[in-house]
Amino acid sequence: MSTATLHRTSLFDRHVQAGAKMVDFGGFEMPLKYAGETIEHLAVRNAVGVFDVSHMGEVFIEGKEALLALQRLVTNDAARIKDGQAMYAGLLHEGGGFVDDVIVYRFSPTRFLVCVNASNQGKDFLWMRAVVAGAGLDCVVRNESDRWSQLAIQGPKAADVVATLCGERIRDIEGYHFAAMPVLDDEDAIVARTGYTGEDGFELYVKNSVAVALWDAVLRTGAVPCGLACRDTLRLEAGMCLYGNDIDEEHSPLQANLGWIVKLDERPPFIGHAALVAEKAAGVPRLLRGLEMIDRGIARSGYEVQDAGGTTIGVVTSGTQAPHLNKAIAMAYVARDHAAIGGEVHVVIRGKPLRARVVKLPFYKRPAATA
Repeated sequence: MSTATLHRTSLFDRHVQAGAKMVDFGGFEMPLKYAGETIEHLAVRNAVGVFDVSHMGEVFIEGKEALLALQRLVTNDAARIKDGQAMYAGLLHEGGGFVDDVIVYRFSPTRFLVCVNASNQGKDFLWMRAVVAGAGLDCVVRNESDRWSQLAIQGPKAADVVATLCGERIRDIEGYHFAAMPVLDDEDAIVARTGYTGEDGFELYVKNSVAVALWDAVLRTGAVPCGLACRDTLRLEAGMCLYGNDIDEEHSPLQANLGWIVKLDERPPFIGHAALVAEKAAGVPRLLRGLEMIDRGIARSGYEVQDAGGTTIGVVTSGTQAPHLNKAIAMAYVARDHAAIGGEVHVVIRGKPLRARVVKLPFYKRPAATA
């Protein structure tokens, strides 16, 4: 795709002015890095960084049977969360593989926001609308992705930054909860305590017209502007999946170590429900596991995983030299018989099998908050 056809967020000019390296990501021209991915990564781990994540999509489902629609669409149970609460979930096809992974925000039983991945905006919207129409449910599926900008403010000092913008009440928003409140000149802004870094943080949804002023206000607090490169290393340290790498249409949530977002019982069946029930009964054939390199080398996406005898037993989906942990880490799908935590496997790097240890995800957990 040429840069002439790429979408741009409302903050594109700010990124260029700051000297960011711009790249194609999901059909959007987005900042890869500013000062450097390691500097940005450590800023988020130690203090606070801000990301333009306006490439993400916003699909609203509203109407009398909106809750029934969500129950048909997603793996998690929208009836178990309260108004003002969010949940992570999967959209699956009938075979049990991922159409996308999403965050669902519940305003009420008749109004939900589904945040979808950038590259899947159009596909997800059409799929959700078709499912709702096919079931004859009384609700409307509306794609508002072009109306919203989204800033992610992440790190141990994120709450201090957001409090300067929205007031001290934001400290009362619990993890995976949100509130509609004014932000600058946007009376309809959404402030969510969610993120994709493994740190405390907030994601602010505002009208496009407010995005630049909000970005500038956040930077004035001392937050470091961050790009996609460190977002990827942060989420990998935190053991979070990336659609298109670690999860896709060929892998189910049970294979992806995401059984906790699947509710199979005491709720209406969702699309892909029967496939997951069958897979669970038969035994999941492969599992997404963390790998830490023992030998010197960095495992990258697509690298082969072998057992001690040289037989292929899996493939790396994501890998890097982790800036905060200072070690080479990766995620890989590994055959169930070789997926035991603590076991050793080999990753083929430049034609050479190098030792790695199978470890439990995540690689990193943020320290517990102190009083």
